[in-house]
Amino acid sequence: MFLDDLKSVLSTPINPEIQSDMGYRLASVLVVIYGKSPKIIMTEKPKSMKLHAGEISFPGGKFDVVDFDLLETALRETSEEIGLKISKNQVIGQLPPVRTLNSGFLILPFVSILDEIPQLVSNSEVETIFHMPLDSLLKTITKDTDPNHNPVDDMYTFEYQAQIVWGASARILKQIESKLDL
Repeated sequence: MFLDDLKSVLSTPINPEIQSDMGYRLASVLVVIYGKSPKIIMTEKPKSMKLHAGEISFPGGKFDVVDFDLLETALRETSEEIGLKISKNQVIGQLPPVRTLNSGFLILPFVSILDEIPQLVSNSEVETIFHMPLDSLLKTITKDTDPNHNPVDDMYTFEYQAQIVWGASARILKQIESKLDL
C-alpha cells in the first residue's frame, strides 16, 4: 500500500458542517497517515481523564465556540495534543461521522496523508503517541465481544502491541479498512 493509493481511495469532498441530532455533542478527529510504509498516528488518553480514560484514539476533541467549523476543531486539537500543525489544504477528505455510545459525542473524522511528519510532542491530554503500521493494524480486525465495551453488531477491535483500539476509533478504522477493501 502506497501513499498515492491511499490518497486516491480516501480523498473525498470536505464538508465540516454537520448537525448533531438526539442531543449529541459535536467533536472531530484527524486521521493522520504518513510515510513510505504508511503509518497512522493514534494516541492513548491518560487514565486520569474524566472521559475516555486510557483509550486509544485519534487526535481531536470537542467543538469549541472559538472554532469556525469541525475541521478547525480537528486541526486545533491535533496541534494542541501532539504538536502537529496541519493546514486545511493538507486535509484530503473526511469519513462519515461516528457516535460514541457512552459519552454522547458525534465525531466527524478528517483525513490527512503526508509524506513525513516532524517529531511529535504530547500535551497533558495524551499519555502516549503511537505510530502504528497501517497495513498490519488493519489486518488485526476482530469483532468486539468485550461486554465492558457495550458491544453491538457493528463493533470491532484492532490491536497494536497489546493496545486494543475499540469504540468510535475502531469504527473509524473499520471505515478505512472497508475503503481499502482489505
